Amino acid sequence: MRKSWIAVCTAVAMVFTMAVGLCMQVLLRPQAVSAFAKESMKIVLDAGHGGIDGGVVGKKTGIKESDINLQITYALKSVLEDMGFEVVLTRKTGEGLYGTTAKGFKKRDMQKRKEIILQADPALVISIHQNLYPSQNSRGGQVFYRKEDGESQALALALQDSLNGLYQEEGVKSRKASQGEFFILNCHTCPSVIVECGFLSNAADEKLLTQERGQKHIAESIAKGVLVYFSKITS
Repeated sequence: MRKSWIAVCTAVAMVFTMAVGLCMQVLLRPQAVSAFAKESMKIVLDAGHGGIDGGVVGKKTGIKESDINLQITYALKSVLEDMGFEVVLTRKTGEGLYGTTAKGFKKRDMQKRKEIILQADPALVISIHQNLYPSQNSRGGQVFYRKEDGESQALALALQDSLNGLYQEEGVKSRKASQGEFFILNCHTCPSVIVECGFLSNAADEKLLTQERGQKHIAESIAKGVLVYFSKITS
């Protein structure tokens, strides 16, 4: 009798879990996204650095920031597309966008990113980066937004809150979204942010950022923030 009761309870639990899963799938379908606004739900994802511009380097692994940026960007692209968003990438490979390594390559690289963003005419721009700090104790993600831009700030706050939630699970103190003067934030009038996903100078962050599972969790956190932002501006 007891075995039968346990079997029934197990079956009920499985059905409940499946129902929750199906509800989540429905919420993340294109219909849910299209309900946010009538305008295009296109997002540009910018994987920072690339080619000879590798960015910062992991203290333990020696991995280049540019490689992690691209990996997380593709993970985020997959999550956002599953939600129904249209995603455009500035950098699709490990190479930079400068064409030639002659003098002025960085400027050419950034101008090319701007061209792609302007041509896409997106609803949002999210640039993916990794952080580094002299102190190896610094941890967590931080979001930067364009100065004196309320919509960019609103997006940054939503993403920051979501990233804080992810890192709080590991006992990391919450960070605050901050204003920043960066070229990529001024390429378009749409809300634009830079997401520093974590610190490559910290061993725990570096482990999270270099593992596929950790990259997926970060991508899901950023995507969750995007949904929160759209739900707030359309409510």
